[in-house]
Amino acid sequence: MDVNATEKRLAQRLCDLRREKSWSLETLAELTGISRASLSRIERAESSPTATLLNRLCNAYGLTMSRLLSDVERDGIQLLRPESQSLWRDAQNGYQRRSVSPTAAAFHAELVEARLDAGARIDYDIPPLAGLEQHIWMLGGVLEFAMDDRQWRLEQGDCLRFHLFGRTSFHATEAAGAHYALVVARP
Repeated sequence: MDVNATEKRLAQRLCDLRREKSWSLETLAELTGISRASLSRIERAESSPTATLLNRLCNAYGLTMSRLLSDVERDGIQLLRPESQSLWRDAQNGYQRRSVSPTAAAFHAELVEARLDAGARIDYDIPPLAGLEQHIWMLGGVLEFAMDDRQWRLEQGDCLRFHLFGRTSFHATEAAGAHYALVVARP
């Protein structure tokens, strides 16, 4: 079967959506009434979903078909200037998170710039998605990072690579706070 680029992007986006939900093919099959084998073929771009099947998938993911298809058909932005980068601030603890890399369904990683004010601490009880590969690259200051019972003190230039499981905490212990780049790689 000769699969065009849009169909390949659609297959990848459907696979990414399922993984973002941490659903197995069996779970998605139960939710949609589409066989596991068919879902597998669709995600590998070995077959193209019918409108009926695509509608069932959109329903499971809470998307309109037009939204799903516009995500797939649109060319991905390759350059994202600072003024267009999404910046989120947590005023309560001084955490700033800037999404540096352009988003695209075909890519499995994102680059985030983060800053923590001096003394700020963020604790997470569970990861957003267990097993995510992450890299913390220190750009300035000091960050104490803990994951379950393991702890690291990260200083400028250090880079820590890990798979995210369990409880985590980020703590800026020094007066300069912590400035770091975070690479999040989806499985």
